[in-house]
Amino acid sequence: QVQLVESGGGSVRPGGSLRLSCEASDRTFGNYDMAWFRQAPGQGRETVAHIRANGEGAVYADSVKGRFTISRDNTKKTVYLQMNSLKPEDTAVYYCNAHLAPTPREYWGQGTQVTVSS
Repeated sequence: QVQLVESGGGSVRPGGSLRLSCEASDRTFGNYDMAWFRQAPGQGRETVAHIRANGEGAVYADSVKGRFTISRDNTKKTVYLQMNSLKPEDTAVYYCNAHLAPTPREYWGQGTQVTVSS
C-alpha cells in the first residue's frame, strides 16, 4: 500500500504561481509512473500532467502546456507540479496518482484545493 500526501495548494490571484508536492510513503516510489489530476466543481476528473518512473516523458494537458511543469525526485519520494500564470479556470482539487505500469495497481492522494481568484 502506497500512501500519497499532497501539499502546496491554496488561494492565489490570476497570474500567480503555486508549487504542489506529493510525497509517497513507500520506498518503491521510483517504480511508479506519477500523474497529477484535477477536478473542478461539477466536472469530471482530468489528467493535468504525467511523468514516467524514470523521470522522462512528461506530458501535459493542452490547457496547461507552457504554464505547468511536472518533475520528480525519487530520492525524496516526491513528485512536484509547478504551476505558473495561473488562471481562474485552473481552480480545482488537485490529486496525485501513482501507477505501477503495466499493472492496474494505482494509488491516489487525498487532494489539495487550488483556488485562482481576484
